[in-house]
Amino acid sequence: MCGIAGWVDLSGLGPDAQAIAERMNDEHVRRGPDGSGIWLSRYAVLAHRRLSVIDIENGEQPMLFPAAPGSETRWALTYNGELYNYRELRSELSSRGHRFRTSSDTEVVLAAWVEWGTRAVERFNGIFALSVWDDREETLWLVRDHLGVKPLHYFHDGERLIFGSEAKSILAHPDVVTAIDEDGLRQLVLPLLKFPGTNPYRGISEVLPGQVLEFSRRGVRTIRYWDVKDLVGRPSEAKDLGEAVGQLRALLDDTVTRQTIADVPLCTFLSGGLDSSAVTALANGLPGRGGVGSFSVDFADASDTADSRSALDRRFAREAADHIGSRHSNIVLDSALLAREDVRDATVRARDLPNGFGDLDTSLLLLCREVRKHATVALSGEAADELLGGYLWFHEPRAVWADTFPWIADSPAHGHLHQRVLGTIDPGLARTLRLEEYLRDEYATALGGLTFDPALSREERRHREIIHLAVSYFLPMLLDRNDRLSMANGLEVRVPFTDHRIVEHLVTMSQQVHNAGGREKGVLRDAVSDLLPVGVLERKKSPYPTTPDPEYARTLERQLASVLDDPPDGLADIFAPQVLAPGGLADSARSHGLVSNFEGEVVLNFASWLRQYSPKLAI
Repeated sequence: MCGIAGWVDLSGLGPDAQAIAERMNDEHVRRGPDGSGIWLSRYAVLAHRRLSVIDIENGEQPMLFPAAPGSETRWALTYNGELYNYRELRSELSSRGHRFRTSSDTEVVLAAWVEWGTRAVERFNGIFALSVWDDREETLWLVRDHLGVKPLHYFHDGERLIFGSEAKSILAHPDVVTAIDEDGLRQLVLPLLKFPGTNPYRGISEVLPGQVLEFSRRGVRTIRYWDVKDLVGRPSEAKDLGEAVGQLRALLDDTVTRQTIADVPLCTFLSGGLDSSAVTALANGLPGRGGVGSFSVDFADASDTADSRSALDRRFAREAADHIGSRHSNIVLDSALLAREDVRDATVRARDLPNGFGDLDTSLLLLCREVRKHATVALSGEAADELLGGYLWFHEPRAVWADTFPWIADSPAHGHLHQRVLGTIDPGLARTLRLEEYLRDEYATALGGLTFDPALSREERRHREIIHLAVSYFLPMLLDRNDRLSMANGLEVRVPFTDHRIVEHLVTMSQQVHNAGGREKGVLRDAVSDLLPVGVLERKKSPYPTTPDPEYARTLERQLASVLDDPPDGLADIFAPQVLAPGGLADSARSHGLVSNFEGEVVLNFASWLRQYSPKLAI
């Protein structure tokens, strides 16, 4: 895993290109602490920060082809990710005459591009964001993996295209202004949605998941090589539940086997839930992987009750670890550490934006920081709920049948988080941004183009619509969160459930198969029933834990009071006057819901972001 950056200027690079590239590259130092490289030609600059995972001694980037000394470079590659089927591709490419100098997957990616061009991505199994420059054809390609696990942003203004793993690297270019227009403001005040291809910073976009973007003298052209929207209306290839279960288990076995390939220590995140426990059990059962390290997050609080989320995670994680045989560590975080302003600032900096979930984010950052002391790669159970209908908003009627994204519907299925955020926003700003109209338009766009067999029932059609919405508008938010907060610590998180073969298998299943046995994710429970203890196998879905410590809430109240005594520029333009009045958020800071202290956390995140980035706001 790494960080990539660079740009192409078809009018020619200026004299400061090297210095600018170094500045952009330095923004990714936490993503790639093990090495760096910059390559320049007449029109292109490619930069790379490396986190060594495979072939530690080799695989430096940017990587060039031909690579022979004295040869004129045709292709240059800067690449972030892991190609899990690189060994099979290497063998095939060797049979076609390619000769390899390293055992890295990077060299396989470059050779595949030389051999097949843009069609190479159809053969890739992995998580990746990459840039290829063809010096002869003066063409740049940007490519992102099927589900968008690895981020990739770009800024295009005529003859120039600037790109980077994170927005901060693009903002380091002197010609990109840190500005937020009205569309950007809409995205900032709607943190529970990640709209495909967009970024709040003016002029910055994201390469879509499953997309190839081409930039040349002909302009910008895009190709979507994979899209979940094309899948959800298809019938399952499995004839019955038994076949669906068997195919899912075979895919999970193969995927986890591939994703444990690493030349550095590897571990798993283990919350004691079904998804992370299944991944840990599969990884632990592989030859040579016995006693895999597993980690969970916990909170120190003397008043913690036996049925709190953190207490339940602690109990089930230990039960799972004991049954599986993993070497389990429970990382305990105290409220003083969680509430530290430098930890919040680091979390906001990692995400480049104030969008976040309070102590759910700071605790993940701190968990990854601790895990990085023991491992460089971690496997996560993320994405199973979106693919299998695991959340309450797949089942709670008011959420299911709402004429909007189900997790922002006015129902208890997602803790009314959307309504809680909107309650903090200045009413005049909300009217100016036409938020309700914007959401209606985005929702209509999200469902546009979906096609279903007319024989499907109303319930089945809606279930598949929600699967599509979850994978395209909710999961990207969580994948981005995972990538930013883990890579800010130089930790690579792999996500087996996002293997595109597993996705293709799961999203075509019927609701009945998903809920086999009358339980959400029933097909997954059946697929791993031999691996897990009954308690974990039958456990109800539990959200990521939030600290129950009342002292944390009191600390937030003091921090809010301090911020409101001297608010940063722009804060009063975003939030309602009564929210920023003395004591206006006291009740919110003490609340304990799906996300504790949520309203207060939102204000503190915005204050941190405004101080660190000083954006120009279109207000």
